[in-house]
Amino acid sequence: MTAEAPRIGPLDRLKRRLYVILEAGKTGDVASAIFDWFMVTLIVANVIAFTAETVPAVSADWGRELHLFNAFSIAIFTIEYFLRLWVCTEHPPLRHRNPITARLGFALNPAMIIDLLVILPFYLNVLIGVDLRVLRVVRLLRFLKLVRFSPALTTLFNVMVAERRALLGALIIMFGLLVLSASAIHFVEGPVQPEVFGTIPDSMWWAVATLTTVGYGDVVPITMVGRIIGGVVMIFGLGMFALPIGIIATGFSQEIHRREFVVNWGLVARVPLFSDLTAAEIAEVMELLQTQVVPKDTLIVRAGDPADAMYFISLGHVEAQLVDGPVTLNEGDHFGEIALLRHVNHVATIKAMSQVHLLALDAADLRGLMARNPKLGERIRAHAEDRLKHAWGKSSGELLAEELRKKEKSDPETEEGAEAPSN
Repeated sequence: MTAEAPRIGPLDRLKRRLYVILEAGKTGDVASAIFDWFMVTLIVANVIAFTAETVPAVSADWGRELHLFNAFSIAIFTIEYFLRLWVCTEHPPLRHRNPITARLGFALNPAMIIDLLVILPFYLNVLIGVDLRVLRVVRLLRFLKLVRFSPALTTLFNVMVAERRALLGALIIMFGLLVLSASAIHFVEGPVQPEVFGTIPDSMWWAVATLTTVGYGDVVPITMVGRIIGGVVMIFGLGMFALPIGIIATGFSQEIHRREFVVNWGLVARVPLFSDLTAAEIAEVMELLQTQVVPKDTLIVRAGDPADAMYFISLGHVEAQLVDGPVTLNEGDHFGEIALLRHVNHVATIKAMSQVHLLALDAADLRGLMARNPKLGERIRAHAEDRLKHAWGKSSGELLAEELRKKEKSDPETEEGAEAPSN
């Protein structure tokens, strides 16, 4: 007698659905997309409202409305915070942990701490009954909530964390240059302008304004040597700010390429054609791939078109119109190699049934790859022949093979091409 699978109650279904909306939303989930856009709009509106409150005329005319909007926003942020705490046990790493310890650990991650700091000042103000004006500045933390809803900001944050040692080194260099500049101008200009260059701390104001090339003009050297030092400091200032900017820009670019590399590597590695390749061979294939994005209901390949590339589906699904009817190809599948290898036009029409992200391997690149790696070339030909016989179904495969043989006989270039594998 087999044990019955545990039933999932309405509360558990609600919890899992909220987890998808709040934490694990993917492309195509309408509720998750609506929630993200609503929260982004609310956060931006909060920053605008906080800024507007500092204008006396706006505060006098719209003070009550702004206060109600702030209370409404806090209510939304509070509900969001506690719902995230509730559904966090649906995260795969936390599912098998004690719910209390799992939620405590989840509450300590940076994003949740920011969410708590966003709502905490409001409740402290209500409970204590005092207008905590200093804590009002914390409302600007609401802007940091955008990091949760913006992949670009998340990537930038990850880059800064990953490059923290390099950025710390750049910060140390910047501080050292600041002290050195202030010291040099102090010893040169201090005797003639003691009121502004009399001490090194006083001279730091001039050093900051000069290093940043802002040059307020309220404090300037009057001696020839002092002006020479000022010119040198300006030149060093340009390089000083270029260093951390270069570190962040390089790290951001590497992070983007790293993500693309991981996605493409996983896609290529799980394709049966390339499953036995070494890491170096997979990397060689990846260098030849070109990314294409095809809108929904667009024809990717039309029957009778020349075969110019082999395609891998990285996202979305397509439909191949064959003799027996349509066949759906999903993520990780590939098409176009059969006509390409046999030097004939396409015999099937391929249509995008959703927005499709493709990786295209050009015909010349594919043939060059097969020439450099004969073993891989034999595997590709054998796989294409096997797919022709079985992957499309028995009758479709036979009809396709017959159609291809007719085209090969009528195409004189086929005889000069690579010999098709034997059955």
